[in-house]
Parts: sequence; structure tokens; C-alpha cells
Amino acid sequence: MPKGEKKKVVVIGVGFGGLQAIKKLSKDENLEIVAIDKKNHHLFQPLLYQVATAVLSPADIAIPTRSLIGDKKNVTVYLGEVEKVDIQAKKVYFQGHAENYDYLILAAGAKSGYFGNDHWKKYSTGLKSLKDALSIRTKILTSFEHAELAGDPEVAKKHLNYVIIGGGPTGVELAGSIAELSHEIVRNEFHTIDPALAKITLIEASPRLLAAFAPKLSEFAKKRLEKRGVEVLTGTKVLDIDENGVKIEGRMIPSSNVIWAAGVQANSIGASLGVPIDRMGRVVVDEYCNVESHPEVFVIGDIASYSKGLERPLPGVSPVAMQQGRYVASLIRGDLKSKKRKPFHYMDKGSMATIGRQDAVAQVGNFKMKGFLGWIAWLFVHIFYQVGFKNKISIFITWVWAYMAFRAEARLIQDEVEAPTNSNVPN
Repeated sequence: MPKGEKKKVVVIGVGFGGLQAIKKLSKDENLEIVAIDKKNHHLFQPLLYQVATAVLSPADIAIPTRSLIGDKKNVTVYLGEVEKVDIQAKKVYFQGHAENYDYLILAAGAKSGYFGNDHWKKYSTGLKSLKDALSIRTKILTSFEHAELAGDPEVAKKHLNYVIIGGGPTGVELAGSIAELSHEIVRNEFHTIDPALAKITLIEASPRLLAAFAPKLSEFAKKRLEKRGVEVLTGTKVLDIDENGVKIEGRMIPSSNVIWAAGVQANSIGASLGVPIDRMGRVVVDEYCNVESHPEVFVIGDIASYSKGLERPLPGVSPVAMQQGRYVASLIRGDLKSKKRKPFHYMDKGSMATIGRQDAVAQVGNFKMKGFLGWIAWLFVHIFYQVGFKNKISIFITWVWAYMAFRAEARLIQDEVEAPTNSNVPN
């Protein structure tokens, strides 16, 4: 490449994959990087459930994007939603603006997917963003308050029914955390009701929880959840979700607190590229994370379907996105030096899921941990991968206090309560 001529790289999405790519690309002065994201913060998604259950505050797991990469001279950050990508013209359109590129990295992530039952969105809440986490937190905390005010034990019970759909790590972690919140942490703070009467139901369609883990770890997680008072229903399909609750074969589970953790769907911008996608809307990529016939267009993370040499596509987890982000950045920098490209190879660093206080499961290849040791490993891994020194310290201190005092101090309901329009207050 001629001296002084810069190549422009547009990165859509500053999640785990996008951030890693930008950090590595920014070290090359021959590159101009444009980062576009519809959020102004980088989010540590694995701990969203702790915001949803009032253990952590939003600022503990999110950090402003500009504070991470805004000071890099060859990186320009835009807040905006990408409306269209024209891979023939090499243009990205967002917020009434058009940006040309030499290379494109699409790392736009995923959203909750309902397997074609999009009407279920109205009666359930997914967990993919801070907005989702705060919505769940408000519903849970408000349900305690409604139950306290009800005056009728049967009415109170209806408010304290929580249903989590999906027995992967997110569902397991949410179920365990809600059980601890209701059965232990806030139990002595209400006097009309007993929050320990809360009923938490975890539903999984496949035969066992945590399908990506060894069967022994799945069974361990199930037993520990049941010990915490969670009803675990495996091999159970959801037939419908409506204003009354969740319908499964043989019965209806009444609940106004339904959390969806069963599936994800790729960001719709991927489908607009006009290239092959899979049934989850993920863009099919080759061994270099490129889309078909476009070596300058890379798709990584949750929005990519990478299956070269594998039985099934790589999972939508943060280690995959981070490794792909670093990989495509290396390819682009290598292109500038006319280096031959080498295929992407994922190094599986294992899986983890926490069940609750002093309980977690972890698996790296044939090496497995459970219980207290798994929990300690889970704590340190999540601290290590957290972005930002302040956030690491804040989370560590919060966790130490929560462990010692068995408290969840982020129990703030942001909305004010309004009096009902049909109030019986006399004139």
C-alpha cells in the first residue's frame, strides 16, 4: 500500500467482538476506523441478570463507548442505528448519513428470538439490554409491593409467580437469583406477605438444563435449583404465552412475570445484505469470517453463522465474538502487508453458569468444576473479562458486600406509583 494512503474500516456494533477489533485496528496508523452503535455504551452482557435481580447497578456492567475508544486518534465514534448496508457500493447508511468503507466488520449482535411466535413479546421480557434488565427488575420489585398491598393471600400469590423460559445459562442464573432474592434477601422486609411464598418456575424444552454442559453438571444444576425452591420443568414445550401466564401441555401456569431466555435471533441488518443466512437470521460466513464473494466484508459474533469444519455453528457467546474480533483485525492489518490469510480457529475456553450463592458449574474440555470451586472460578473469570478498572473494582466490592451481608442493594424502582383511575376515595 502506498505510503500515506489510509484504508477505512467501518465497524457496526461495539460489543465484545467489535470492541476487540477496534482496539487492535487502532494500533495501525494506516487505518481509519469508524465505529457505529445504536447504544452509547459497551455492555458486559453475562452479568445482565444481576442488574435484573438488583445485585448490580447498570453502571457496574456498562461503560461509555467513547471512554473506551474515543481518545484514539484514528477512531471516530457515531451514535446511530444502521438502516442499510450496500455491499456492492461499499456504503453504510445510518441516521441520514452515508459512510464509505474499504473494509466492513458487522458485529451488530442479536436480540431475543421467539421461534416465530412474536406475539409472545407482549407478555414476556427478554434479557439482551440494560433496558430489558431494568424492566425485569421493576417487574420483580413491583410484584412484591403489589402482593404486600393486596390484602388477600390468594391474590398475593398471583403476584409472586415468576416463570423463566429457557434452561441455558441465562435462565438458570435468573432462576437461582430470583429464588435467593425472594426466599432469602427480602424475606424479613415485608410484614403482610412472606416473599418466600414466591413460586419460581424454570421451563426448558430439551431433556435437561444447560445442554452444552456435561450431563452430570446439568443434573447438579437442576438439583441445586430445586433445593432453592425452583420448580424445574425439562422436556416441556411452551404452547402459548398470554395475559394470564404460560400455557404448557396439561396446564396453565398463571403469571404476570414471564422472562424469555429461550432463544435469540440475529440483528435484522444481517438479512439486508442479500447474502445467505441461517434459520436464526445469522449471516453464513466462510473460514475467514467473510460473506460470500466479499473478502472485504466480515461478520462476527452473534450475527455470524460460522461452521467451517464443525458439526454445528459456533455458539453466540462472548469468547467467540472476542476471538473473531481480534482475528479479523489481524487479517485486515495483514492485508495491508500483503500477507496470506489463514482460516479462523476457535479456541474453546469452556462454559460457566452460576446457580446462586456458592454454587456454579464450569467446564473446560474434560475438566469440570461444580459447587463452591465452580463459583469461585466463575467470580474471578467474570471480574477478569469485565471491561474497565473502575467496573472491576465496583463489582468486586459489591459482590464481597452481597456475600457477607446477603443483600441486594440495587433495589430501586425508577418509576413512581400512580393512583388508580377507579379509586374508591370519597369526594
